[in-house]
Amino acid sequence: MKTTLQRLLIGLLLCTGLRATVSPALASGPSSNKAAVQAAFDAWRAGTGGPFTLLAPDATWTITGNSIAAGTYPSRDAFINEVIKPFNARLAKPLVPTVKGLYEDGNTVIALFDGEALALDGKPYRNTYAWFMEMHEGRIVKVTAFFDAPAFDDFWKRVAPKPAP
Repeated sequence: MKTTLQRLLIGLLLCTGLRATVSPALASGPSSNKAAVQAAFDAWRAGTGGPFTLLAPDATWTITGNSIAAGTYPSRDAFINEVIKPFNARLAKPLVPTVKGLYEDGNTVIALFDGEALALDGKPYRNTYAWFMEMHEGRIVKVTAFFDAPAFDDFWKRVAPKPAP
């Protein structure tokens, strides 16, 4: 049975001649957000993509705590240029995630995962992350990230990034 509000909205759409369109991410509800994040992590693990492709251009990314990288990055490009590119420039082999849990609450998807990579100095980098990702129309618009700051800071200080080509 349709609610009064649903009937009113349908009536308004019909009277004005407007057509309603629903993005695929919204069509199947919040569970499609979790599925999109799962697919992005699967691609990251396979070396063919990753969750950063889901970031909206104006997405904010906050790294909590007191690590070298802690703070809020006001856009996808700021975060990628100031954290991800310098991080990857310190690696001999890319970070590979192992998802321990993927949870959803409304428009928020929470990923708990371990990441492991080989640094340029030949030593492994290992960390555990929890990302709280707020989704809108299939895109990540806000992230709050938690990780082991001492492990990250040791890696960041110990390994100089290779020069950009």
